Amino acid sequence: MKVGIIGAGMVGSSAAYALAMLGIASEIVLVDNNADLAQAQAEDISHAVPFVSATVVRAGDYDDCAGAGVIIISAGVSQKPGETRLELLGRNAEVFRNVIGRILQAAPQALLLIASNPVDIMTDIATRLSGLPPQRVIGSGTILDTARFRSLLGRHLQISPQSVHAYVLGEHGDSEVLGWSNAMVGAVPLQSFAQQAGRPVTDEVRLKIDAGVRGAAYKIIKGKGATYYGIGAGLARIVKTIARDQRDVLSVSSVTKELAGVTDVAASVPRVIGAEGIVMDLVPDLDETERIALNASARMLKDLALSVPC
Repeated sequence: MKVGIIGAGMVGSSAAYALAMLGIASEIVLVDNNADLAQAQAEDISHAVPFVSATVVRAGDYDDCAGAGVIIISAGVSQKPGETRLELLGRNAEVFRNVIGRILQAAPQALLLIASNPVDIMTDIATRLSGLPPQRVIGSGTILDTARFRSLLGRHLQISPQSVHAYVLGEHGDSEVLGWSNAMVGAVPLQSFAQQAGRPVTDEVRLKIDAGVRGAAYKIIKGKGATYYGIGAGLARIVKTIARDQRDVLSVSSVTKELAGVTDVAASVPRVIGAEGIVMDLVPDLDETERIALNASARMLKDLALSVPC
């Protein structure tokens, strides 16, 4: 599969690197307003390719994305230290108005994979601007938050995070909802496994993990200015299930007909993803506290999206 990446900054280049290292894409085209940056990133990644795959990585323009199956949009301004994802909205919405039309002209058949923050609102904006069905416009959503949740749970339980089945729902941001009530380890409910393993998940442990998931981005941004490796790998994971039609269940954002009582809102729930995009949505069973929190998250996202004209 050919993949176009609009925005060759740290997120876009990290996604390109992950895709090339995994050998998922046959060709990757990096597009950026700064042509020198796109060229430099493409050449640097190309020099790593001979060690692991045969992916062709090159810089180009929108027209060079013709025939791409997926276009990753990571264009936008960077998140500043102390700035919330939602504060990025006004600045990044204008960027999308300039790129969506050019993408569709070059690759009208492509699925759009949104990485720019605030990703849920940008997914909503991309859906409206493109006129594409929601299943063809996928936001990276809480795929990274979910990975953080599973990583911290795995660390506490002293098992591989790949054996932890737990999801973060709603906004990719401050109002996100950690799905504690339906978390599983293998085929065993979380609390049962924790008891058997002698690693109880107490209120203190939950608070620590919750803070670790919610505060991860802010901590990383404070230390090095931006997050990019984690989301780069997450984007590659989404492209992989599309390219191979694996129909994996991933927590991604898309405009959803109804979520926790809120209609037509872009937010994350587990979704089955295949070659045609989103195949189906899966809303987990939640306890009352989680349902209330998810409703609040969805309402906030819906109100904010409506405030941005397209």
